[in-house]
Amino acid sequence: MSDFNLRIKIRPRENWWGGAVDDGVHMPFGNQNFTRSLDPNPTDNQAAPFLVSNEGRFIWSNQPFEFSFRDGELIVDSERAPIRFYEDHGNLRQAYCAAQKEYFPSTGEIPDPSLFTAPCYSTAVELLDNQCQRTVLAYAESIVENKMPPGVLIIHEGWQEDFGVWHFHPGRFPDPKGMVDRLHELGFKVMLWTCPFVSPDSPPGRELASKGLLLRERGGEIAIRLWWNGYSALLDLTNDETAAWYLEQNERLMDEYGIDGFMFDYGDPGYYKDSDQSTVFSHASDHCRWYNKIGLHFPLSMYRAAWRCAGKPLAQCLGDKLHSWGTNGLASLIPNGLAQGLLGYGFSCSQAIGGADLQELPQEKIDQELMVRYAQCAALFPIMQFSKAPWSILDDEHLAYCRGAALLHQKLGEEILELAKDAAETGEPIIRHMVYSYPDGGYEEVHDQFMLGDDILVAPVVKKGAVSRTIHFPEGTWVGDDESVVEGPCSQEVEAPLSRLPWYRRKSV
Repeated sequence: MSDFNLRIKIRPRENWWGGAVDDGVHMPFGNQNFTRSLDPNPTDNQAAPFLVSNEGRFIWSNQPFEFSFRDGELIVDSERAPIRFYEDHGNLRQAYCAAQKEYFPSTGEIPDPSLFTAPCYSTAVELLDNQCQRTVLAYAESIVENKMPPGVLIIHEGWQEDFGVWHFHPGRFPDPKGMVDRLHELGFKVMLWTCPFVSPDSPPGRELASKGLLLRERGGEIAIRLWWNGYSALLDLTNDETAAWYLEQNERLMDEYGIDGFMFDYGDPGYYKDSDQSTVFSHASDHCRWYNKIGLHFPLSMYRAAWRCAGKPLAQCLGDKLHSWGTNGLASLIPNGLAQGLLGYGFSCSQAIGGADLQELPQEKIDQELMVRYAQCAALFPIMQFSKAPWSILDDEHLAYCRGAALLHQKLGEEILELAKDAAETGEPIIRHMVYSYPDGGYEEVHDQFMLGDDILVAPVVKKGAVSRTIHFPEGTWVGDDESVVEGPCSQEVEAPLSRLPWYRRKSV
């Protein structure tokens, strides 16, 4: 059934997930009042017009909607497109798979395999506003010197001459080709940060405006939007000529310098207006989707904001987190990562380990225990990403534990890659909610552990000072990283000193 307005009773033991990834910390929905408008998505992460329940029911619309859980009811309202409601699909996994096949089928492709087999490293937090050839090379060399496995290196904002002028700044990067060659010698693939903003007074900005390739306000003037880097114009990526220009800039960087891929940042729906004048009329959220389509041309690409791009071979990172144990930091990683999977964004990345505010904190404010637990929590995400160099802020003991987390990701890298390939074929998440894999276990409210595929259970410590934790084991025999054996189903307190990330593999029968 479908309509523009929907009101249904929440069943006694029913729980719901979906909407916006950043709301993962509030999921499952249904047990308390909650409201979210996706028109447009105001959060800084992925979203989709999709809700799914453990009672085998799901809701989809082709356009954004607002939803509320209130007084035992789910209320969904849309001004743009019919809301489609489905039931009788059994459980969470069956409902998700039914929706996935119908509305966001997988392409069968994965992002570049290097994303899964070793950690990624971004220069965003480590170098902040000091992005230059010397500091980038020093960071990369220090990764290797500190016996961390090289992987993908993301050179953040600051490498370019200006927004829209996608050339290396000649003063800060005198020999970009030599730099990239050296990074390749060290074992890294290289991604460049990019965005859909253009400085309107730059030569490309004036040229793009003269050709009608920039978004315009309702009255016809060039749309200028405020973001953290000032005021900029926006590419009209609904225009084939604009998209071709943007692709040409990226392809030139690959051809001239050997760049391997791109971190496509921003493009959040909040920077667009429904009234924007574009070649193809699009609401704010769909402008985000047009931007997401650019990344499909590059196997090595990553996004932070996305709309209705589930099932596509695009890596998706979580939004910036703080150096905190709370739901604005470490406590959000697992629930928001699970939300990514249940919205179809399976190729999920942990984002900056330790928090994106580390560079701004004095040394005495840095919690070394938190850094270790952050790294351990991210270690068995599909994509693990450091930004601040752990060796620059940690003592030898805590650095060794972070290194161990990175090496664990590398050790299981080929297995994670195989799970990514399976996700590309089946559309199922790589990291899975406990109730997704074990629907009859009563795990709906368990959001501090997860399944990596169906056979690896990961239970990081996410509470300050804890050296043990309770793990909920499903049915079966589970062999731990410490070689302990647990017979499930049961809930068991396990030892988890700072040196340990508890994870268990289900023993095959």
